[in-house]
Amino acid sequence: MAKYVAVAGKGGVGKTTFTALLLKQMVHQKRGISILAVDADPNANLGEALGLTVNATISELLEQSKDPKAIPPGMAKNIFIEYKLQQSLVESQDIDLLVMGGPQGAGCYCYPNDLLRKHLESTGENYDFVAVDSEAGLEHISRRTIPHIDVMFVISDSSARGIRSAGRVYDLIRGLKSAVQTIYLVVTKSTEGSMKSLSEEIERTGLTVIGDIPLDPLVVEYDLAGKALFDLPDDAVSVKAVESILSRAGIFN
Repeated sequence: MAKYVAVAGKGGVGKTTFTALLLKQMVHQKRGISILAVDADPNANLGEALGLTVNATISELLEQSKDPKAIPPGMAKNIFIEYKLQQSLVESQDIDLLVMGGPQGAGCYCYPNDLLRKHLESTGENYDFVAVDSEAGLEHISRRTIPHIDVMFVISDSSARGIRSAGRVYDLIRGLKSAVQTIYLVVTKSTEGSMKSLSEEIERTGLTVIGDIPLDPLVVEYDLAGKALFDLPDDAVSVKAVESILSRAGIFN
């Protein structure tokens, strides 16, 4: 059975960076396993962080299914959507990627979303690990598009406002009563003394801190140069921090 790991938090706190480095560790520590990455954030940039080229998002392909003229004569709509969903998979040597994208127009997406949920259920079980870069609103979790989550990392930057936002995300997850087994807090862009200063704010959220990721100049450098964060050197401070976090979380057990 596939192990599902999800990353959540508000925009700009480092969700995609953490997801990319999590996937880097999956590839390096568990060689030979199959990995599916799912970019569920409407502001999709996980592909860039992984160095993968994305030609179409799932939402773009599902939008085509709303036009009856786009469906070949004699082909059932569900078969057409399944075919399009298969087309949306970006395959590489180490990681395959599905990019969901954002809404493309008005109208109900209930039917295609239901098909997408079934597609992820069947496709995900072909992999050992499924890693999901979630959107801030957690829509795909509330709609049960993601079948289940074994471990969720809620990401916050090292600010009181960020920690409070992470607490609201945690409240939202608990309110959804979704199938999330274990939830951890990860603090990014930390500096000396910042974790101690934030301790009271963190305690109020009720979240368990699994670790922090120090502010890494190399991440800024790679972002500015448009380099894939997946290619950060193994001795980069952010890479080593994520390695420690995943070890403490027992992801690979």
